[in-house]
Amino acid sequence: MRDDSTAADSPSSRFEGLRTRVVAHLRAVARIARWEVSRSAGTVDRKTIALGLVAALVAAGIAAGAVGSGVAIDQNLYRVGIASDSPYYDAVDQSSVLEPRPLSDPNVELVVSETHISVADTQTGRAAYQAYREAVQSYNERQMRLEANQSAAFPVVVTLQYRERGALVPAGSRVDGGNGGSAVSGDGSGTADGGDGSGADAGDGTGSAGSGTGVDSSDAAAADDTNIGASSLGGAAGLFGGDASGSPASISPPFPFASLVLAFAFLVPMNFVIQAYGSSILNERVNRRGELLLVAPISPGDIVAGKTLPYLAGMVGITVVIAAAIGGGPVSVAAVIPIGLLFLSSTFVGAMFARSFKELTFVTVTVSVFLTTYTFVPAIFTNVTPIALISPLTLVVRDLGGDAVSLGDFAFSVGPILLAAIVLFLLGTGVYREEDMFTQRSVPLKFLDALDSRISRPRSIATLSALSIPFVFIAELLAIAVLFVLPVDVTVPLVLVAVAVVEELAKSMHIYAAFEKARFARTIRVSLLLGALSGLGFFLGEKFTAIVQLVGLPSLTLGQAAFAPSGIGLATAAGLLVAPLVLHAVTASVTALGARRGKSTYALALVGAIGIHVVYNMQVVTNLG
Repeated sequence: MRDDSTAADSPSSRFEGLRTRVVAHLRAVARIARWEVSRSAGTVDRKTIALGLVAALVAAGIAAGAVGSGVAIDQNLYRVGIASDSPYYDAVDQSSVLEPRPLSDPNVELVVSETHISVADTQTGRAAYQAYREAVQSYNERQMRLEANQSAAFPVVVTLQYRERGALVPAGSRVDGGNGGSAVSGDGSGTADGGDGSGADAGDGTGSAGSGTGVDSSDAAAADDTNIGASSLGGAAGLFGGDASGSPASISPPFPFASLVLAFAFLVPMNFVIQAYGSSILNERVNRRGELLLVAPISPGDIVAGKTLPYLAGMVGITVVIAAAIGGGPVSVAAVIPIGLLFLSSTFVGAMFARSFKELTFVTVTVSVFLTTYTFVPAIFTNVTPIALISPLTLVVRDLGGDAVSLGDFAFSVGPILLAAIVLFLLGTGVYREEDMFTQRSVPLKFLDALDSRISRPRSIATLSALSIPFVFIAELLAIAVLFVLPVDVTVPLVLVAVAVVEELAKSMHIYAAFEKARFARTIRVSLLLGALSGLGFFLGEKFTAIVQLVGLPSLTLGQAAFAPSGIGLATAAGLLVAPLVLHAVTASVTALGARRGKSTYALALVGAIGIHVVYNMQVVTNLG
């Protein structure tokens, strides 16, 4: 006789039950997503669509004009008195900064006559003279490019190769430079191996390059052909960064401004999407329309996923279109999608906390400014420092520039942002319930509710501490990115204080929320237990920050101070593995003892815990370097 209970517990039955539940969840999410799309589409009238299209066309036109014509905010900035038959007139007339005026015009900063140049004795006059010299130099170079014999026009052609400091080759070694090979000095100065150090070999005058690149007439012409494109861009040449090949006067350090502008194009549409998304979430609360979904046999997670899916799909679609338009590949798309998720999750939490559309506007603007700054500013240093990798836009800039992106770099840039987005969705879903959605509670109280909603037992404290690591990591990386340009003697103490403040808040806020909601007994024993669990969870989560080793961040002084002291032995390393666990457990216990007594005592205990943490950090950095 068949045992029905055994059959019901068989692996195939359990798998079938799991598949049924997953399919039911997916159907619920898809149904809510379709309802969200139909509802949102019905609220957009023709006037709104028309205005949106006009705004998009204007923005596209401005962007195309900027890329095609260069940035010209200094158009006709300086006025130059010069005769129309002067040999320097064309140089002044073709400069976007200078405006030619008749010699009789008294309102000029510079006068160029046949015999001399008169400069106004002002800061503007001196700046005008410098701009005039640069305009004449650029004009002369453009004229030389029109010469048939390019080796005579440019007897010295330099090709620069930017390499990592550890990848420099010994002096005198030959490496492929594209035009016959370049000699790179051991100190990275780019000095040629020419005999007299002047950068040109004596001989037949064919023009051996200052970098050691030997070129003949055909090679020089070929080098010039590769440079004509950038020079013919006019003002846009500065937009696309400096040249790495050509005459010494035309070479300037690279700056990926064009790639940054194009990467910024991914962020602009996100601001429009989160406005619509935040309004939709808040409408569910203000108009109490969300009650119908709350009473339905659907979990809050399915509701949030269904309402978010259309906006996420819209972001992905826009990202793919933009990537295809500007020449980005799958790396660009994969790097931008986590940014979109973070925009959506931050807006979702803000919409769940806000009490009115006025508060929601403030939240969305704050989210937009902070996340745009966090993702855009570090990418400016793409060619300078590993700190740039804290922003996924750095991966976009590299992808647009044709550079390879390693798996470690990708995980370092995208990982914290992706985890932070997931945690934010979890916190927001925790307050997707009637007692929080339809009440006018203040933002701090709702934040405590969100933390408390994820606490059911003591081990939940350890879980929340570990889940706070992405936010801690992002905050610490942002502090390093902001402070690394200042003197090390000033920035290292500031970074250590910032690290202590961020970490102690992350380890204690959920404990305070649990005590405020009477989740646990307010006893010393329970407080010490919660503090120990919080320290343990934070310690385990903190070990994931070892990924910074993959991108060279500890090579920076601030990176070593915040993440990885260098030059330590095995015994010391073992001690440092245990010491942070003790530190986190002690400081979290201090704040837990304060949190059980109330807000004021918690604040005092937090200050004490931060002080203990700062002293520990200073000792580690001072003694271990």
